[in-house]
Amino acid sequence: PDFLSWSHGEGFIRFFEERCRRQGIYILDEPESALSPTRQIELLKLLQRMEQSGTAQVIMATHSPLLMACPNARLFRISRFGLDPIDFQDTDHFRMMRDFCSDPAAFLAEALYEDEP
Repeated sequence: PDFLSWSHGEGFIRFFEERCRRQGIYILDEPESALSPTRQIELLKLLQRMEQSGTAQVIMATHSPLLMACPNARLFRISRFGLDPIDFQDTDHFRMMRDFCSDPAAFLAEALYEDEP
């Protein structure tokens, strides 16, 4: 396929769909940087199909609460002590997005001016 004929995010998804048919271990480093929220959902669907087929494992570094919420995922936070298991709802990224979605105006008012005297 001609992956360059699609948008960056769509090309990424199509490329990964093409490759994920093979058995293996896939390492993804912040795939959300290439993906809109809609495309992140597409990636979640693809990851779920991979998990159900049992032919592949995925190791992913992400800041995306959407991708962290992948069913059956095991999340770890890197700390000075090593890797600590964590639920996605306990991550700073999830909490920040939850607070923003709950009250965008209040969130922005606090976030934009919290360092000012």
